[in-house]
Amino acid sequence: MAEQGPPSLFSQTERKLLRVTAMLATGVVLAGLIVLIVWVLAQLMATFYGILLPLSVAGVMALVLFPVVDALEEKLRIGRLPAVILLFVVFLGLIALGLTVVLPTAVSQLAQFFDDAPDTFSRWQNQFATRFPDLAAMVTARMDEDDLGDLLPEMDDAREQLMGYLETLVGLAFVPLFLFFALLSGRRMQKPFDEALQVFREETRKDILYLSSVFISYVTGFFRGQLIIAMIMGVLLAAGFTLAGLQAAIPIGLFLGLLNIVPFLGIIIGLIVTVPMAYLQPSGGADLVLYVLLVFAVVQLIESWILTPKIMADRSGLHPALVVISIFFWGIALGGIIGMILAVPLTAFVITLWRHLSNRFMSQVMLDEQTAETLYRPPDNIDEP
Repeated sequence: MAEQGPPSLFSQTERKLLRVTAMLATGVVLAGLIVLIVWVLAQLMATFYGILLPLSVAGVMALVLFPVVDALEEKLRIGRLPAVILLFVVFLGLIALGLTVVLPTAVSQLAQFFDDAPDTFSRWQNQFATRFPDLAAMVTARMDEDDLGDLLPEMDDAREQLMGYLETLVGLAFVPLFLFFALLSGRRMQKPFDEALQVFREETRKDILYLSSVFISYVTGFFRGQLIIAMIMGVLLAAGFTLAGLQAAIPIGLFLGLLNIVPFLGIIIGLIVTVPMAYLQPSGGADLVLYVLLVFAVVQLIESWILTPKIMADRSGLHPALVVISIFFWGIALGGIIGMILAVPLTAFVITLWRHLSNRFMSQVMLDEQTAETLYRPPDNIDEP
């Protein structure tokens, strides 16, 4: 009789339970590692926020503009440096043209807005005192009780915030420099990364390269489409506010459009800011509020039905509710605007990473199960002695 394999210590049901237990333990460990990584990233961003913000902005812009520089090199048959310089010249020329056309009107609207600000504030006080007399009296009494000593800590906090804003602006001033060298380096930046991966096995290197390419594709596709959508929405909002008669329509509309790089952020902040402005400005009232809400509704419908389907083509694959949750989560986890800006591509990448790892793990589990069944299955044919 042919010799059978060694008997198994566990039954098939027990082996399945062990595999499920190992899977759950692996999931718990993986979740703990993710929490640890997010916490470390948040601490690093809080410490080096001043340098990480311009580097992040420059890195995202470089990923978006890499194909443009490559196309200029190929179509015009020029070197990398002339292609980058040409791109910068065209980009700055477009900015200068836009400022020439838009800036005088925007400055005039802002000047008119600040001229009317005292009347607007006085009207707001009167409206507030009329509608909420008890609350207005309490606020007035509280302000009368406060002295200069109570305001000094708040002034210190305001000074620290102002210094933080100035540091951020100084850091952002270095974005063009970082962007120039990033575009000039091109694919050469990938060489140190490939050399660092040589310490891993070939299979691990393939996984890291695959996940890196997925993350870069998410970031590039999202920001390339979202920048176009934000610019179009800014123009539409500025035009709509101008037709409605809102003060400072052009700068407010363009600014809110720029905020839509983070999905829904421009609409949310726009409603909070423009609705009171429309009601309280000298020529405002309920009619102007209705017109402003109509502008938001029309622009949002255009964005949802035309711009996003045509430009983004559902590149992230995320439900709108998940987009909102991810913005709040990454904004809190990474401590600020960087997390909010990267929320959608980060969430899409985490989902892809989870699917990839779970598929690899399940395939390994199935392979181990088939191997075990092969090793411990009695032979089909038993040789007679």
